[in-house]
Amino acid sequence: MSPWFPSPPPVTDAELLKASAAGDDASFALLYRRNAGLIKGRLRRRCGDPELIDEVLQDTFLAVWRSAHRWNGSGEVQAWIWGIAVRRLADALRSHLGRPDLLPPVVEDRPSAEEELLRDVRYGDVGQALSRLAPDLQLVLRVTVEQQLTTREAAELLGIPQGTVKTRMMRARAVLRHSLT
Repeated sequence: MSPWFPSPPPVTDAELLKASAAGDDASFALLYRRNAGLIKGRLRRRCGDPELIDEVLQDTFLAVWRSAHRWNGSGEVQAWIWGIAVRRLADALRSHLGRPDLLPPVVEDRPSAEEELLRDVRYGDVGQALSRLAPDLQLVLRVTVEQQLTTREAAELLGIPQGTVKTRMMRARAVLRHSLT
């Protein structure tokens, strides 16, 4: 294209990441604007300290910027970024062990519906059925249900194809359904 009509900016996250790896700061800025809010929202569900969340978010995107060239092109970019964010948050929380203020804030004094459900799941019939699942099925359930990851994100995080995630979820449901009836 001529200098009068520059080429249009990349439109997918994958294109933005590739352009970022090649040194295109504008593409990285757009990648950040597209993904930072979602990543920050997910981090808020796992940590109650807004300053630590901001620090983890900054560390995450610094790591993305530094390692953009390492992305192999498989899976979704957003899931790849989320995987980095989860590891950065785990590192940050590990270095702040013993600080209950880092847990997500509790709005009410009584346990939330999710906490009650998880308690029932861990110690009731469902918990026993879950404990009997094969480890690969348990892992897929854990990342898709407890961590609320999409199939794409779970596949990227676990390093397996999306179809495998779906198949394992179907198998897990079938085994649980059989165990609980």
